[in-house]
Amino acid sequence: MKEDLEKYLGRQIVLDTRSSWVYLGTLENVTDESAILKNADVHDSSDTSTSKDLYVFESRQTGVKPNRSRVYVNLNQVISFSLIEEIKKF
Repeated sequence: MKEDLEKYLGRQIVLDTRSSWVYLGTLENVTDESAILKNADVHDSSDTSTSKDLYVFESRQTGVKPNRSRVYVNLNQVISFSLIEEIKKF
């Protein structure tokens, strides 16, 4: 996964995880264990009635609203990733 993620350095991405958490932000770096996002929006969908998919779609429409300057996301928890610009309406 590390090599695939590295292609998106400097781009805004979404990291979907095995948990209720979703991460949106600019991919700053990738290590063997972590994806590092800057100006990141860290969102726990269990805290709201909004699904991960709807939250990500709305963020695509309105822009990412950072609540962290930098966040390290454990790659073992990431199940998928995509560019924010590739999010489609459902």
